[in-house]
Amino acid sequence: MRIQGKRVIITGAASGMGNATTNLFTNEGATVLAVDMPGPGLREKHGANPAVTTLEKDITDADAAEVIISRAVAALGGVDILVNNAGVGYNALAELTPIEQWDRVLNVNLRAMFLLCQRAIPEMKAGMWGRIVNISSVAAFRPDYGLSAYDASKAGVIGLTKTLALELGKFGITVNAIQPGPIYTGMTRNNFDQDYIRQAWERKTAVRRLGQPEDIANGVLFLCLEESSFVTGHALVVDGGQTLRM
Repeated sequence: MRIQGKRVIITGAASGMGNATTNLFTNEGATVLAVDMPGPGLREKHGANPAVTTLEKDITDADAAEVIISRAVAALGGVDILVNNAGVGYNALAELTPIEQWDRVLNVNLRAMFLLCQRAIPEMKAGMWGRIVNISSVAAFRPDYGLSAYDASKAGVIGLTKTLALELGKFGITVNAIQPGPIYTGMTRNNFDQDYIRQAWERKTAVRRLGQPEDIANGVLFLCLEESSFVTGHALVVDGGQTLRM
């Protein structure tokens, strides 16, 4: 029960890393506002958990930040921890990327994150304690072909994280990022379910396996503990050693 009584918002909570983080945090004593797109997935995953309040909301809606933070205050009594996990990708060469897809990726992965942080800050400052964890990617510093929007958004997450860490440290609020490597989630399953692709990525890691959503959840938890209060502005790479040899 390492975060007993903490009040947490987790976006993208219906699947993958967000689902694993929600489960871990409630097991560790937190109450969670789990946010994801409208649909049955969120209720199916967390509807039976008394420590979870679900909210079906598109985080790119104009009123999303206000709705999410207000719901957390009403349902949980406040906000101690914000985990910005929701994200999307798009694969096309830069010259072939429609501006609509560029905007969508940047809106989900960066703009909505900024607005949620901005709205959550006063709630955390009121208690002189807080944890913000933003999900970036190793793609922030190891870009690849066809991922211009995704790579740009995840690099932007690192910049935002470091700036907020500077601004908020004196209020007892730490701001950090997680940079996942090859994680087996709903977004990556179509590729990793092909044996030759999975085996190739397994060979790229030092530990010779793909990461699981729980690996990321454990990293997020560490950054939210009281014991990590001297860690801020940090981008924690959780990639099984994948980027060591690239």
